Amino acid sequence: MTKPPGERARQAHATPGLAARLAAASLVGKVVDDHAILEGLTHEATGLAAWRALDQQDRALARAIATVALRHRGQITAILDRLADRPPPRKARHLLHSLHAAAAQVLFMEVPDSAAVNLGVTSVAQDPRTARFSGFANALLRRMTREKEALLSVRAKPEQNFSEWLARQLIRDHGRERVARLAGMIAFAPVLDLTPHPRLGPDELARLAGDLGARLLPAGSLRVADNRPVTSLPGYEEGAWWVQDVAASLPVRLLGDVSGMEVADLCAAPGGKTMQLAAAGARVTAVDISAQRLERLRENLSRVKLEAEIVETDITEWRPGRRFDAVLLDAPCSATGTMRRHPDIAWNRTPENLAELVGLQERLIACAAAMVKPGGLVVYANCSILKAEGEDLLAKFEREKREFVHSLLSADEFPIPGEWINGQGALRTMPFHLPADPEREGGMDGFFASRFKVVN
Repeated sequence: MTKPPGERARQAHATPGLAARLAAASLVGKVVDDHAILEGLTHEATGLAAWRALDQQDRALARAIATVALRHRGQITAILDRLADRPPPRKARHLLHSLHAAAAQVLFMEVPDSAAVNLGVTSVAQDPRTARFSGFANALLRRMTREKEALLSVRAKPEQNFSEWLARQLIRDHGRERVARLAGMIAFAPVLDLTPHPRLGPDELARLAGDLGARLLPAGSLRVADNRPVTSLPGYEEGAWWVQDVAASLPVRLLGDVSGMEVADLCAAPGGKTMQLAAAGARVTAVDISAQRLERLRENLSRVKLEAEIVETDITEWRPGRRFDAVLLDAPCSATGTMRRHPDIAWNRTPENLAELVGLQERLIACAAAMVKPGGLVVYANCSILKAEGEDLLAKFEREKREFVHSLLSADEFPIPGEWINGQGALRTMPFHLPADPEREGGMDGFFASRFKVVN
């Protein structure tokens, strides 16, 4: 006899760890099936009800399981395909999501196999939609624990690591070999990159790197393989650095020497580029639509003892009353270059999302261009690896905006590898750039940036 929902909920909370596993499977399902954003699903006030009903410890566990399951979804799919004599019905979505959550624990997390298997099977058995598959789940997961070492060598096809639509886009844009390399890097959560304050001299920088146990990257960032809270790292209280992926630090460099220049930083929060510009001597106007994100920007500026004019507004409606020497636009985008830190992006982006974003990007570029003095520069940047938001948009802008000339980049301008510059003379970084040993300490965000000069 099927248990009523109220009794199932009471059993879930009475069985230690079960509610967290059920919530994790639900989080995975919402991302994959409904294209929801994991950050929104785990919001304190508006997140998924099953997640909000958990205590803090179980919330953290549920989110960790869901994140690992999404990060390794392609490989887990390939492993489940190998283990199952016959695949479960495609409509049995809760079963699949429960198996992915359990497999994430067995294969990639420090969870006892017994807990992962028993609670995984219980979560399947408890749901009336999947109860008849509990024996199937039990046999499959127990075999997984026995063959774990061999199964970890199973590799997914490149397209299995992304939604069907996104896989097609990526393969079209970059080819199967580069997409396979991309998938390999998404399997690792990124390490921490810091941008050192320019006030540090060479000796101070070397001493800071030593204190942090950091290595210096080609573009001048510090990479820290440290799991300590950011606020406890050396130099935090002194404002000696700020957190910023090395790729995100590059667009500002395209503006060259900005000392004494008036620069508008559009879509500025949480402020990494604003701090770079202010530290380089620019008079910065930082513009963003989000009051909450701008508050973080203010806090960051205060900690590193830098200043900027801050404007909370919709950029498409903003009339600054003057023109700037340069404008930096880090536009809203699909964020597909950040899948290492947000693995749900591999599964929740849609063609409709992309079309809306490209339309917004075109409007924002036009706004940015109208704010620049003759002879000034516009840098358009985003953290997408889709050409629709980068190379294709650049080509369209060049065709339609004759008053703006694309200013080609050269690796000689500042010390970066030549492969970070594409055939258009624009910046194009990929998550598999900056390889390292061990592999998990390599990589960077995918970024695009192009530079234009206003000729009249």
